[in-house]
Amino acid sequence: MKERLAILVNRLIYFICRLLRPILKKDGSVTPGYYAAKIDNHILDKLEYPQLIIGITGSSGKGSTTSLVAHILENNDYKVLWNKNGSNLFNAAVTLILNHTSILTKKIKADVLLLELDESFIKQIFNKVKLTHLVITNVTRDQPARNGHVDIIFKKIADAIDNDTHIIINADDPIVARFKLFHKGNITTYGMGKTAYSLTEPLSNTIDAAYCPACHAKLVYSYYHYGHIGNYKCPKCSFKRGKVDYEAKDLDLDKQFMTINKAIVHLNKNVFFAAYYTLAAFAIAHVIGISTEDIQRELNEHVLEAKRMKKYKLDDRDVEMLESKNENALSYLQSINYIRHQPNKKTIVMGFENVSRRYRYNDLSWLYDVDFELLDDPNISKIFLIGRFKYDVYTRLMYANINKDKIILVDDLHDLISLIRQKSKGTIYTMVCFDMTAILKKLLNEVQNEDN
Repeated sequence: MKERLAILVNRLIYFICRLLRPILKKDGSVTPGYYAAKIDNHILDKLEYPQLIIGITGSSGKGSTTSLVAHILENNDYKVLWNKNGSNLFNAAVTLILNHTSILTKKIKADVLLLELDESFIKQIFNKVKLTHLVITNVTRDQPARNGHVDIIFKKIADAIDNDTHIIINADDPIVARFKLFHKGNITTYGMGKTAYSLTEPLSNTIDAAYCPACHAKLVYSYYHYGHIGNYKCPKCSFKRGKVDYEAKDLDLDKQFMTINKAIVHLNKNVFFAAYYTLAAFAIAHVIGISTEDIQRELNEHVLEAKRMKKYKLDDRDVEMLESKNENALSYLQSINYIRHQPNKKTIVMGFENVSRRYRYNDLSWLYDVDFELLDDPNISKIFLIGRFKYDVYTRLMYANINKDKIILVDDLHDLISLIRQKSKGTIYTMVCFDMTAILKKLLNEVQNEDN
């Protein structure tokens, strides 16, 4: 009886939240689950789940991977329940699942439950009910005020699963590859072969894994992709990246394609991390039984619009929106590296209004893990700093010896567009966190409406 009441309350509050969304400014993805869990905190343990329960976790890339996996599954006749809004904590999972659960039978109405999962909440969501599959994209320094050290993140994931869970892991990450040392269940590995973009030395000073987890000798890399992600081996024991089950080769970001085990696949964005989330999605889809041909059809013909990096126009200038994840140095590094490799003149808009959407620690130490020194580029026309923490970012850029004449502090966001028009040249790249993306889109839409 208590479980059915929790399901009913969840749906009722969700309906009210959606009805009052213009007033509340919330989509009701979290609040209903909060109150349902108050009625029965173990409600998720008492439902009838579909045969496939797939989780996707990691410090970065899990949202894009989840979207692409859902796209492949749905177009191969699976009824997929997934958190498309990106809410990945406990109350959000409760809300989503109960909204699609029969009140009478307590059965989840889906063939597949597919969840993007925050590493810290996997165990809470899947307490007695276990994931059938878990994709682990990477483990890097991420939200240090909340997560602490990478070993803490790794342990949270490891403690949340048992040997009944089939894990699909990015073997290019030596932290993630530690699962090979102790996980007794099924393990499928994926990784990126050497590419034209690979490095013999790491681009960033932020290296989260340098030593063997088995014997603690320093790892030797034959190449790096970014950060500590690459092809490594221990010179003293058997720990290494080794041969993987799904390997991507022949990567061409300009033409947006690569091969996975000799199958040619399209990338929906010309950035390196798109290769990784495409590879991960290919691997999990193939593991659960979708044919290579059917996966290729969804990647190559029915192309999913990229979740990140939307393109817009300001007058005759291109605008590319790069969402850089706060408190994650490697997320910023990939954005910076992408901008560096674009030709001609460039303008950058950078900043954030909140450090995190989840807490108010306002720890800014992570800014000093980001290699802003790489922005010392003659092709960068101007760097506009916006948001509540613009002076903190400015201070960091000064330590990085960026020419202060190139930096413009924007006190009023309504002045941003006119300042960009008057004082800068070239393609505009907005390198902001999620909270600023919607604001910038609104500003661009207002300009376009005025011009029309």
